Amino acid sequence: MYRFIAWGFLLTTFGLQAVAGQHGPQRILQQGADGSVVSDGWSGYAVAGLEDSVTAVSGSWIVPTATCGAAGEKNTGASFWVGIDGYTSATVEQTGTDADCSRGAPKYYAWYEFFPAPGVTIASLVVEPGDLMTASVTYDGTQFTATITDGRSGESFSISKSVPEARRNSAEWIAEDNSYLFTDFGTVLFGQNASGAAPTCEATQNGVTGPIGGFRNYHAIFLAGSTSGSFSAVPSALYPDAGSFSVQWQ
Repeated sequence: MYRFIAWGFLLTTFGLQAVAGQHGPQRILQQGADGSVVSDGWSGYAVAGLEDSVTAVSGSWIVPTATCGAAGEKNTGASFWVGIDGYTSATVEQTGTDADCSRGAPKYYAWYEFFPAPGVTIASLVVEPGDLMTASVTYDGTQFTATITDGRSGESFSISKSVPEARRNSAEWIAEDNSYLFTDFGTVLFGQNASGAAPTCEATQNGVTGPIGGFRNYHAIFLAGSTSGSFSAVPSALYPDAGSFSVQWQ
């Protein structure tokens, strides 16, 4: 009990608090001939590669508005993030924002996670719908550094941590169902053509930096729905800059 209280004290002191839910790797349920996949929790895009090939991911998105029901209805959650790993590996190094519903009221916040360690809410960033977020995760040979900035306030947060078991074999730009019920967020916009923020959604693989569509092995990810053949979230085709797209809640 003392360790839990001490940990909570430290998080609060530094403007952080533990996230109630936890993100994590996806599970691919189906793969199409065009390279697209159906996931049990993600929708968006991923660039896949060999182990130790990915050293950076970056992107931008507009925080969407959560549509919530009446007070007393079940809570919902939706996360929007960029990260390394988790597409076909057991860790995820990521940072993003949430648009959740709690007892009928919307909740917006930023967070980071070095899964399997628990996610942490970044209390020092005050997130509102419509905010332009830019974020990155980089690897320097020893540690991962997750950085996220709110364009409305100009506030930024960064943290570094080593994840020895990380494979660094993928980069992702994702809308995630991180709850028993998926928040109705309408449409979320990723990348410069969509969000208006430069640079667009990019990754660095084998020392080469480029947009999502600049890599040979990139995949659109569809989030599986509750019935066979249905989807809970669907990504658009890539925009002309090859690094922008939208994800629509279904």
